[in-house]
Amino acid sequence: MHNPALVILVLIPLVGALAVFSLKQEQAKLAKLISLAVSLIVVVYTGALGIAYDVGSQADRFQFRGEWTWIKVFNVQIAVGVDGIALVLVAMSVVLVPAVILASWNAFDSRSGAEEVVLPGAKQRSVKNYFALLLLLEFFMIGVFVATDVFLFYVFFEAMLVPMYFIIGSFGGPRRQYAAMKFFLYSLVGGLLMLASVIGLYVTTGSHSFSITYLIAHPMPDNATQKWLFLGFFIAFAIKAPLVPFHTWLPDAGAEAPAGGAALLVGVLDKVGTFGFLRYCLPLFPAASRYFAPTILILAVIGILYAAFLAIGQRDMKRLVAYTSVAHFGFIGLGIFAFTTQGGTGAVLYMVNHGLSTGALFIVVGLLIARGKSRNVDDYGGAAKVTPILAGLFLLTGLSALALPGMSTFVSEFLVLVGTFTRHKGLAVLATTGIVLAAIYVLYLYQRTFQGPVRESVAKFRDLNAREVFAVAPLIALIIFLGVYPKPVLDVINPAVKATLHDVHQTDPVPQLGTAGGVK
Repeated sequence: MHNPALVILVLIPLVGALAVFSLKQEQAKLAKLISLAVSLIVVVYTGALGIAYDVGSQADRFQFRGEWTWIKVFNVQIAVGVDGIALVLVAMSVVLVPAVILASWNAFDSRSGAEEVVLPGAKQRSVKNYFALLLLLEFFMIGVFVATDVFLFYVFFEAMLVPMYFIIGSFGGPRRQYAAMKFFLYSLVGGLLMLASVIGLYVTTGSHSFSITYLIAHPMPDNATQKWLFLGFFIAFAIKAPLVPFHTWLPDAGAEAPAGGAALLVGVLDKVGTFGFLRYCLPLFPAASRYFAPTILILAVIGILYAAFLAIGQRDMKRLVAYTSVAHFGFIGLGIFAFTTQGGTGAVLYMVNHGLSTGALFIVVGLLIARGKSRNVDDYGGAAKVTPILAGLFLLTGLSALALPGMSTFVSEFLVLVGTFTRHKGLAVLATTGIVLAAIYVLYLYQRTFQGPVRESVAKFRDLNAREVFAVAPLIALIIFLGVYPKPVLDVINPAVKATLHDVHQTDPVPQLGTAGGVK
């Protein structure tokens, strides 16, 4: 098959990134315009693919498939394709990029008041390089979701580290170099473990193929080797997600990255880990997935509660949002390894909704920090009286983060908990307490920054301009739309989730009827 549709999608941001890199330093405005135009072209092209995607197709698990020989001696291919899971994650990723570009429009300009936090040497940062790195990151993000060759996936998985490393290390906060190095080393260790497992998979299966479709159709025998290979993939994905106890790099990276970079880091890059659970761990190692599932479920619940308590105690706004994401990834892991259709569908929808919600929250937090030059919650107060539009958008994104009914996150969280409850009632009940804790840390953040008497340092804040509103408004519109009417996305996700559960030889529990005819 040689369908070039997805290859074109992957190459558009790469061409845009190269074009922006080739500009001169003083052509910063042109770099911004090209980056925005390219990101919007990608959105439109992805929308066209979404319309062409056949939800009811039973002919092929992956659509828009394209395969070309890359490294013939090892049978490595440039193979791409999407199922419902990959399609919705690509769509979420490409929607976030133009929002980040608009929100970062003046973040690194040399004029006074433009930077988020005034740092030594900040005025020498290359504006055009920042926007080029965003497009380069988009190239890798799309590639990692559409790859259907395990080796090609690994290449995209590792290459994503490079633009994000420079976004954090060159454009981040005061401890940016430490955070960037910590992010890079954690991810690199995980990647090396996965590489060892990729090689082991190639050798032990005897198929000498990296094709995900072939490997799913010819699963490994249930033995110790499968468990070891599963662990190599799982740890790499757990670091990327991150799940507790592999999470310690995220608060530093999320806090020190520029707001736009943090939105993509937590909103998209971390989803590669949970996507990897569904795409690779479950179908390639079904027996090992079932064997380790109880342990993973316990870790997921611990992560929900542990990260929520840490978020409550944070004073740094960006670290607080980063810890909320660790808790949310616990919910996603819970839904995936519950092995139910509702749980799996809820987990995938949670990935999409979390990307939109937390991406928007990071952007809004960044806009507030750009005005106050501080990440400390205690340095604010009463901002709602001065910046009502910013306060309103902050409140909406915060309510989305705590999964308020009517928001898209509520639907996904509800599906995860219901799907988990049918198999693991105790774990589902414990996880539900995370909802209460989420209300505490979100409302605490909003109250301390926007309510109460107006602090002197806040009194001169300016409200959001049209560009800043337009950066966030489409994300909030999607959050509300999917909260009211999630059916279009659920229809795309459901068949792919059911196929994954079939690969892992799991079916939904059959309800037991009591003597009175009710559900027991």
